Amino acid sequence: MPSPRSSDVLDWPAANPRASRPIATAAERRRSRLRRKIKDNITAYSLLCAAILVFAMFSWYPIVRGVLLSFQQVDFVNPPSWVGFDNFVRLFQDPLFGVAWRNTLLFTGFALVFGFAVPFLAAVLLNELRHARAYFRLAVYLPVMLPPVVTALMWKWFYDPGPGLFNSALTAVGLPGAQWLDSSTTAMLSLVFVSTWANMGSTTLIYLAALQTIPGELYEAAELDGAGMWRRLRHVTFPQTRFVLLVLLLLQIVATMQVFTEPYVMTGGGPDDSTVTVLLLLYRYAFVYNDFGSASAMSLLLFVALGVFSAMYVRMTRRADA
Repeated sequence: MPSPRSSDVLDWPAANPRASRPIATAAERRRSRLRRKIKDNITAYSLLCAAILVFAMFSWYPIVRGVLLSFQQVDFVNPPSWVGFDNFVRLFQDPLFGVAWRNTLLFTGFALVFGFAVPFLAAVLLNELRHARAYFRLAVYLPVMLPPVVTALMWKWFYDPGPGLFNSALTAVGLPGAQWLDSSTTAMLSLVFVSTWANMGSTTLIYLAALQTIPGELYEAAELDGAGMWRRLRHVTFPQTRFVLLVLLLLQIVATMQVFTEPYVMTGGGPDDSTVTVLLLLYRYAFVYNDFGSASAMSLLLFVALGVFSAMYVRMTRRADA
């Protein structure tokens, strides 16, 4: 085998450019990887920036603008002027302010009694079915697909004291009709039934999905121990779905505190202001009285109340889990 020539050995770095390059430092390698990662994900970053920009324009800016309006006198006729806390003082002096909060809390309480328990029981029943599961799931979810205004108008006809469906059914069996929406005693409960029927579909399916993740071995072990349906619910179903129950409870409280469509379409706040809610009074301030400053102040109060409640709720649930 011939030995390499001395000239070839001397010319080896020139013939191999990689050998003549200096070894990259660790900092240079990190910068190179960072540049390559940014270049590879430039499209993703561009889409992310666009999404953040749209979210800021349609979510963050209205929130900031609403906070500023709550300290201003705004009627879209005269230029805005700073009035400090005058809008809040005007709200607390309004007799309907306390009535609206009381009615909203009453609606939320009734909605938790019916709207929280009924979907869970419906999910348990659907989970126990062996036939026609798809049909009953569709039947439960169907009201969610209806527009809220259409649902409210349909139920308003059901509650009509004259030719309404409910009073007609009562009259057919010889029972007297009721003033469902025209009595301050039954108006709020009537709205709660409408809200529960219209919104229980999504909650029921979420509960059903949570129930189907529970291992069947737990129920089999409970049955072998002689546990009935209630004991299985108490010792297996409730503990296994506790996280979902707590999350949906918080979401339902936040949602029901913002009820607007049912009282606006079906009762207009009557009778005798028994169904005036916070959002309905806010709507009146903004679009009936043209007092957008007071309306913004009321929305800020609702935002703070729900934010404080949510923080306390999350803290208490975390402490209970610890």
